Amino acid sequence: MAKISIFSRFLLAFLMVGLFSCKSQFEKVRTSNNPELIYKTALEFYEAEEYQKAQSLLELALNSYRGRKESEDIYFKYAYTYYYTRQYILASYYFKNFSQTYSTSRFRTEADFMEAYSNYQLSPTFRLDQSYTQKAIDGFQLYVNTYPQDERVEECNRLIDELRKKLERKAFEEAKLYFDLRRYQSAIWTFDNLLKDFPETDNAEEVRYWMARAAFLLAQNSVIDRQIERFEEAKTMAEEFLARYTDSEFRREMRDIQTFSAKKLNDLRDV
Repeated sequence: MAKISIFSRFLLAFLMVGLFSCKSQFEKVRTSNNPELIYKTALEFYEAEEYQKAQSLLELALNSYRGRKESEDIYFKYAYTYYYTRQYILASYYFKNFSQTYSTSRFRTEADFMEAYSNYQLSPTFRLDQSYTQKAIDGFQLYVNTYPQDERVEECNRLIDELRKKLERKAFEEAKLYFDLRRYQSAIWTFDNLLKDFPETDNAEEVRYWMARAAFLLAQNSVIDRQIERFEEAKTMAEEFLARYTDSEFRREMRDIQTFSAKKLNDLRDV
């Protein structure tokens, strides 16, 4: 046991010396004030995928190589170090700044794509705020418009569709929540806006179903003075649904809404 303990301590000491030496080498380069050495070592760390260290050295190299031809490569890799370390807000910022600073660079199209893609990485679950989702959509759309023949256009369109599905899902869940909370007018407005904002939706039938149900329940829970107007709306929605979806699983319920609304309207008008 004593021998094992002594060996373990020796091994630990050896590893600590090794780690200290590596750190000292990095610090030695970082504080060397030697631009060529800093740049060369930064590239070595970058190729070795040690992006945090590469980032520190590339930042120093940026100042030393400002105005020189190497600055373009340094800045581009610097932006990527933020992406690779999942600092997507800063990655998006630096890719955008690269594109503006080096507008004629051969890397500009990639930088423009990566600006949008960094925002794509920030897009959260549909339940949360979708600001970065919209930023990513806007970025990809701008890319498609700016570089219509680029090989990345197909991917941009695919990602736009994916992100729009997320926005659509959020809108649907918000409208459904209004329905569950019995805020029927808000549910109708939100469902209606969903159809306007996402005319390509695959869920139009279900959306119109919930709209008709919300309109009917709103009419039922309205004061007498508003019931004629609102039962008319519910009846119209049910009729339009039946005409549009002839084989829908919701047809029976829509017929019930249509029939009851028509009867209710006759009763109200006979008063």
